[in-house]
Amino acid sequence: MPEAVDAVEMQAALSRLRRTSGLPVVFGGLLTDARHARIAELNGAQTSALRGLVISAGSGLGGKAIALSRPCAVTDYPAARHISHEYDAAVAAEGLRSVVAAPVVVRRAVRGVLYGALRTPVTLGERTFDAVVAAARDVEQSLAVRDSARQLLAAGRERVSDPDAVPGAWEDVREAHRDLRALVPRVVDPALRDELLEVCGRLASASGARASPAREVRLAPREVDVVACVAAGATNAAAAERLGLRPETVKGYLRSAMRKLGAHTRLEAVVAARRAGLLP
Repeated sequence: MPEAVDAVEMQAALSRLRRTSGLPVVFGGLLTDARHARIAELNGAQTSALRGLVISAGSGLGGKAIALSRPCAVTDYPAARHISHEYDAAVAAEGLRSVVAAPVVVRRAVRGVLYGALRTPVTLGERTFDAVVAAARDVEQSLAVRDSARQLLAAGRERVSDPDAVPGAWEDVREAHRDLRALVPRVVDPALRDELLEVCGRLASASGARASPAREVRLAPREVDVVACVAAGATNAAAAERLGLRPETVKGYLRSAMRKLGAHTRLEAVVAARRAGLLP
């Protein structure tokens, strides 16, 4: 499962990079251990020479980027003097000349490497260089979100098992629910997103609250997110920052949620949402 999610993140970043930068070839892969990355995703390649190539830290351009934890570039790969040339045959088979490699670094640990390349020996402009670095940052953020989601899922399942076992645990349940819901819109992989929502639902119903069929309330996902933030005491501005929305948008979601819940105040909305089994 994690490997499949990682592939989704890398594929999405490479597709955006090629579209926005105009680079004819982009490729990359994640580390399989502390010192080796495997090139698993390619976009624009004309051969399979690069696919499956294992890059060792310190070797070639990508290995140099991994070892130094910073982007590296060459104008003409075959003639470059400041890199080793273990991978020249694969690079030549694809016809690559000007190449930039950017490491994917999550919490100070290199997790992969992403490349952009031209088939002509020209100096890469600052805009192209920055685009490759930005794509690596996209992967970093996606992996960080995935890591956080996995940690919160584990914590959420523990909270669901017996929320009354530890004094004050209900606040932990509510915090886990709120954090998980805030992550959902940022997760690329649909299977992981569904898993997050499933645990959110179990957390929300952990109190045993059930709405009667005649009074069943249905809120849009973002309406639930906003009410969850309000339950934690967040202002509209704080909720907006947490959820990546505009304060005016948060205000609109809250107004809509209050109308559906039959609430006249923020506190009434939180109480009604808990009674309806929408919040823990």
